[in-house]
Amino acid sequence: MIKGRITKLVLRVAELLGQAARDSSKGEGPAHLQIGRAGEDAAYFYLREQGYVMVARNFRSQRHRGEIDLIGWDSDVLCFIEVKTRSERGLVPAEMAVDGPKRNLICSTARDYLRRIKQKPAIRFDVISLYFHRQNDLPDITLFKNAFPMS
Repeated sequence: MIKGRITKLVLRVAELLGQAARDSSKGEGPAHLQIGRAGEDAAYFYLREQGYVMVARNFRSQRHRGEIDLIGWDSDVLCFIEVKTRSERGLVPAEMAVDGPKRNLICSTARDYLRRIKQKPAIRFDVISLYFHRQNDLPDITLFKNAFPMS
């Protein structure tokens, strides 16, 4: 009982420290990168509210140039999550940016992540699209579970 409370406290403190570090870096870099960072933060907390247990952010492989935005457990399924953020809705939805080449890159990077795990879990590729319509409003978030298969 006490171990669980301590673990929760440590995780919350780490989360707050990470948020503080991200907040201090806001305002740096191009606007599209700032929006992307804000989208990844919003997606992270949204997924936590949905019951995901997040285990990695911005995972990069030494073998590939790709990056997986978020990795987390949804029950007993390991999910590799691509986050697409836009400041406004356009003719093409944000999730459509996860095209064939992008999917291949995500799958290759996921394979590298899976090499680190002894027991191979069930996996899934999810996509989250976020739209920030105004600066201070909460984003519109759509989660696409099992958006594409391993290629």
